[in-house]
Amino acid sequence: MPRFTAAAALCLVSATFMVLPGCKIIKTPTAEEAAEAASGGFNPERQATELWAPKVVPYLTSKAGPYAEVAASIASDPDAAAAKYGHKEKEGNAPWTYAAKVSGTVIAAETTSRAGYLDTDIDGDGKADVRVQIGPVIKGTAIRDSLDFVSFNQFKNQIQWAEFGKAFNAHLNAQVLQALPREGLDGRRIEAVGAFPVPAKGQLPLLTPVALTLEP
Repeated sequence: MPRFTAAAALCLVSATFMVLPGCKIIKTPTAEEAAEAASGGFNPERQATELWAPKVVPYLTSKAGPYAEVAASIASDPDAAAAKYGHKEKEGNAPWTYAAKVSGTVIAAETTSRAGYLDTDIDGDGKADVRVQIGPVIKGTAIRDSLDFVSFNQFKNQIQWAEFGKAFNAHLNAQVLQALPREGLDGRRIEAVGAFPVPAKGQLPLLTPVALTLEP
């Protein structure tokens, strides 16, 4: 019996060492990876980042017309303006969102609020024609709503769709707006490309830029 027990123990030890070389070390997931796995792979920040440079910026740059031209087209022929400059999500009651280029002079800068903006004169009459968002808080989801290559139907629910829109705003702030100066903005020239929904009567159009430069 002792010999049998010793032999069995030796076999068990041998088997253990034979298994060890085949063991696989499993990496502990990061908090972000765990959250993505829990949400079925949904990661709006990653999606926004991957789409931004190769698709979002080129798409809006090519689709945008000068703001004055876009606004005139909306006023005279909404259908033509929508076809040329606009996009509207087919699901729900989303508004038309239009791509436009803004070139003008900053006549008022709001930088004390976290929802900062630049009121811009594009025709030289000394009055603001367009309000350009500079954040860091970005109102609305104009970037998401202007894109014809993304759709609500690609997402699980309204919550994911909303988070996707917010992710574009966060990426915009980190990549474009965060580096902008916050002083001495009045009187400077601005060039911007972005998207805007038709404003309420008496309100300035609110352009969310995907590209923005300030000149002395």
